[in-house]
Formats: sequence, C-alpha cells, structure tokens
Amino acid sequence: MSAREEILARIERVVPTRDAAEISASYDRIERAYLRHHHEDGIVDLFVERAADYRATVRQVNEADLPQAIAEVLAGWPEGRLSVPDDLPAAWLGPTPPTVDGAVSGCAVAIAETGTIVLDHGAAQGRRALSLIPDRHLVIVSAEQIAPDVPEALERLDPRRPLTFVSGPSATSDIELSRVEGVHGPRVLEVLVVLS
Repeated sequence: MSAREEILARIERVVPTRDAAEISASYDRIERAYLRHHHEDGIVDLFVERAADYRATVRQVNEADLPQAIAEVLAGWPEGRLSVPDDLPAAWLGPTPPTVDGAVSGCAVAIAETGTIVLDHGAAQGRRALSLIPDRHLVIVSAEQIAPDVPEALERLDPRRPLTFVSGPSATSDIELSRVEGVHGPRVLEVLVVLS
C-alpha cells in the first residue's frame, strides 16, 4: 500500500464515503429561511452614507439638475482627457463636454447595505478599462438602481457579464497600514445619485 492509499484509507475510516443521494438529502435539510432583506425604507440615504464611509464623494440630485451637477463635478477636476462610454446619454454632458482627466459612467446596480457600486459594463458603462485606468471616476446612479442588500443586487445582475464591484476609491495598504489610493483604479470616486 502506497503512502497515498494509506492516508486515504485512514480518512475513509474516520469519515466514510457517502453516496450522492445521502449528501443531497443532508443539504435539503439545511434551514435556508435566513433574513435576506435587512432594509425596506431609506435605502437611498443608507447607500449615500455607506458610500461616503468608503471616501467616495456622494451627492443627491434631481434628474432635471443632473447635467448641471455633472458639469460642477467636472469643473473641479484637472484638465486632461474625459473618457465616456459611447452610449452615455448625451444630455448628461451637455453640448460641449469639458476636457478633464477622468471618466464618467452609469452603473448596473448599487448596494445600500455596503455602499458598493456594481458595473457590468453594459449600457452607459463602457469597457472595464474605463472604470479602472482614469485617475477620477464619476458614476451616475439612479435611485431605482439601488438595491437594499447584496442578495437582491445579485438577483438583478447577469452572472455571465464581467462584474466590477466598486466600494470607494481604489485603495491598498502596505504592511505598516499606510493607505495608498489609486493603485488599482481611480484615486477619486464621485457619485451622483439621481432622485426621481
């Protein structure tokens, strides 16, 4: 008997092999009535609070004021290139978008519980590089896109799409816990939450 066979035999004596039906039956007995939804009301305010906890600058605006709010954010950014998805609504930037060093995009969903923005690189989001390469990223989130919890957010997403979860500006810490922002993505994250 080889060493491998001896080890497997010892494991078999302690934890005997079970057939697939027995394993399936044991999984069926697991209680799954756990609390899925932790928040019913105030999810926009919760998202704003949690996203700000991650050092994102978050502001709530009415839909009619969105182009002006975007212009105000971009006016505070340094001059450079502005990257936008090809299908970004033209009304968001107005007739003459400024040239700044950053990106503007929409999102697929946002999660109130965690303050996370999820990009699936669909409509108004552009390619994945658009959200990772520029130094600054302005994300437009409609109030309807905010899910209260992670399970509901995941139900809204297509798992076959490339998903990017963004919780504040890109940041990392070294062994001495010195925080450095902008290493793996935008150093500055700004969010406009559009109220209906």
